[in-house]
Amino acid sequence: MKLVDEAEITVTAGNGGNGCVGFRREKFIPLGGPNGGDGGNGGDVWLRADENLNTLVDFRHQTQFKAQRGENGMGSQMYGKAGEDITITVPVGTVVHNVGTDEVIGDLTEHGQRLLVAKGGLGGLGNMHFKSSINRSPRQSTPGGEGESRLLRLELKLLADVGLLGFPNAGKSTFIRAVSAATPKVADYPFTTLYPNLGVVSVETGRSFVIADIPGLIEGAADGAGLGSLFLRHIQRTRLLLHLVDIAPMAMEYEGQGVLSPAEQVRAIEHELGKHDPELLDKPRWLVLNKADLMFEDEAKTAAEAIIAELGWTRPWYLVSAIGREGTWPIMLAVQAFFDRMREEAVG
Repeated sequence: MKLVDEAEITVTAGNGGNGCVGFRREKFIPLGGPNGGDGGNGGDVWLRADENLNTLVDFRHQTQFKAQRGENGMGSQMYGKAGEDITITVPVGTVVHNVGTDEVIGDLTEHGQRLLVAKGGLGGLGNMHFKSSINRSPRQSTPGGEGESRLLRLELKLLADVGLLGFPNAGKSTFIRAVSAATPKVADYPFTTLYPNLGVVSVETGRSFVIADIPGLIEGAADGAGLGSLFLRHIQRTRLLLHLVDIAPMAMEYEGQGVLSPAEQVRAIEHELGKHDPELLDKPRWLVLNKADLMFEDEAKTAAEAIIAELGWTRPWYLVSAIGREGTWPIMLAVQAFFDRMREEAVG
């Protein structure tokens, strides 16, 4: 199923039931007092995170959600029944925005986590509450309160451990195929990845992590160019970025982009990361120089070292052929070891 990572829905909580005006009527009690009961509270609207969901596509078909109204109060001091709440399930990783105020209401990051997004109206008061020494037969009650209504924007941020970055055709889809069971589309033209793909890398029993293939980024992505701007948000939650670069001498020219060398492509991506969120530049990021199979072994190694020198790169880097699965698994072992160290440091 294709990933849909944004949706707008309208949620409306139930109105409270009206209070009742009633009086006690019994055969041998001629002056019975007020006994009108209160109305029931309106139902609330909740969101609940579910790890079994990975898309917001259902909200393209249903965008209106309304909780039940509370029942009106009745005589004999009978309270109206409260309206039933409704619970809307969303994927884990969903950020909830109030469109009207442009504020973030909540961030659902754990399975089963619940978030109240619309509060039901309070039930109205029956006339039994208005009895006093000077008003023995009150005929007043209050109506039920209105339930809250909000237009919400749901934004899904994938909860992947590793994010793959790179220009279109850098080999990200081929790489994730090589290291996991994911089967994204692979072709010899740009933007074959139109939505993020997730793959689980299992190093051994009990030791695994999730890797996400993000659509290719180009210059201007942070300002809306290309497809990657739609998915830059997904790498914000990742703990490690793998930056794939095509080291083949024939760089593809994109419309309005010109021909960029491998080092220039790295700097262009860094620029877009900084424009989208400066904190992304501080996130651990390793360089993966891909398509070594298109050169002789010595040429590929020389080209890789030249790129590293030009960038002044001091972080980990690797030379691989994703299509031949050469050098890809050692990266996965290094990634798992990196996460193991993170957990040890957190515990220690």
